[in-house]
Amino acid sequence: MSVQEYLDKHLLSRKIEDAVNAAVRAKTPDPVLFISNHMRKAVQSVITKIKARQILDSRGIPTVEVDLHTNKGMFRASVPSGNSTGMYEAVELRDGDKGVYLGNSVAKAVKNINEKISEALIGMDPTLQSQIDQAMIDLDKTEKKGELGVNAILAVSIAACKAGAAEKEVPLYKHISDLSGKTSPTLPVPAFTVISGGKRAGNNLAIQEIMILPTGASRFEEALRMGSETYHHLKVVITEKFGACGCNVGEDGGFAPNVSSFKEALDLVKEAISRSGYNEKVKIALDVAATNFCIGTRYDLDFKSPQKLGQDFKSAEDMIELYQELCTEYPIFSIEDPFDKEDWEHFKHFSSLGICQVVGGDLLSSNAKRMERATTESACNGFLLKVNQVGTVTEIIEVVKQSKEAHWGMVVAHRCGETVDSFVADLAVGLASGQIKAGAPCRGERLEKYNQLLRIEEELGDQAMYVGEDIRQ
Repeated sequence: MSVQEYLDKHLLSRKIEDAVNAAVRAKTPDPVLFISNHMRKAVQSVITKIKARQILDSRGIPTVEVDLHTNKGMFRASVPSGNSTGMYEAVELRDGDKGVYLGNSVAKAVKNINEKISEALIGMDPTLQSQIDQAMIDLDKTEKKGELGVNAILAVSIAACKAGAAEKEVPLYKHISDLSGKTSPTLPVPAFTVISGGKRAGNNLAIQEIMILPTGASRFEEALRMGSETYHHLKVVITEKFGACGCNVGEDGGFAPNVSSFKEALDLVKEAISRSGYNEKVKIALDVAATNFCIGTRYDLDFKSPQKLGQDFKSAEDMIELYQELCTEYPIFSIEDPFDKEDWEHFKHFSSLGICQVVGGDLLSSNAKRMERATTESACNGFLLKVNQVGTVTEIIEVVKQSKEAHWGMVVAHRCGETVDSFVADLAVGLASGQIKAGAPCRGERLEKYNQLLRIEEELGDQAMYVGEDIRQ
């Protein structure tokens, strides 16, 4: 018998003896169960196995899923993927072989997990999130995680976070709250996608999303009901004007009627809110995604209509005038990416007007350096967090702290290519983000996030706090 085997056996005997003595002191009616539970708590879990595979996301495009095993069980995580990736975000590793999934296979990322990351993490304590994440960062050795792939690293980081929560025997959102130094989890206001456009839908609408926010709800459960009812009223409104074909949906579940202008789309939403009876309780948010239709210094609102190409160009000043007009006519609370991601000057000018929350999505790309510049230049007052732009739970917490220090509103966001993993719901609660956008109140991969928030609210009971009107605080 080796020295290590002798010590392991000796320690196990001591733990059994401690458990028996504890059962005697407790005078428990079921000593076997008591001893079993006592032993389970006494044995510290470590990562024993990591197995990754390729699965398909909500668009039918490959992504990474990981099963991380500890003494407590198996913990699964899968990562989302964006419709397009920017130069400022972490690198998503894809194989590039056009003969396999049109080049979108993630076999290399999966192999990196099964061979490199697994070897580095086996034996580590799952509660030590920062150490696990740093081990992967050190293994990658690139600034944007281009060696192992952010899709590989993030999947393992999320799975480890779930394992850490289980080891501590606390809910995932509570574990995330502990990691971030917060003590009061809060239920965020959901931003439900109701109309899709841009690159997310086949209509002529240039902007990417129109969303509704039930800020007037008293609980998340009520907010979900308000969102669902308004969504279904909107279906009727659209059918009346465009017929059933107008109710086809985009990639994140929003309806995609072939409207001719921003105002026509907003009128449909306004009517649906009115019919639902929630006029004073529901706000509107826009995700313009202006980079998608910026040509030089101008914005082509007909970029999806080749026969009209170049007929409706707007300058940045024209866009500001349009946004001001829309905010006057409609209850718009927030506008995301109103200008091209490199148009810092107009972001700054528009933010200085103070007419709505100005969210930096493509502008910031969840990138710490760009967030620092935006803070210095007052380029926006809202931050869109996309977890796969960052790469690890530890780094996510750091950029969130950066956002909070800037006193920005914060939106935890889904991606175009989603999975049924509900991690971002727990993340939004644990980090007290205040806002979450996870798509329409339909489609399983979107609803899983909203349904998880329902479960969390139920679990918190009287301690549950829904942000509501205090959305930016």
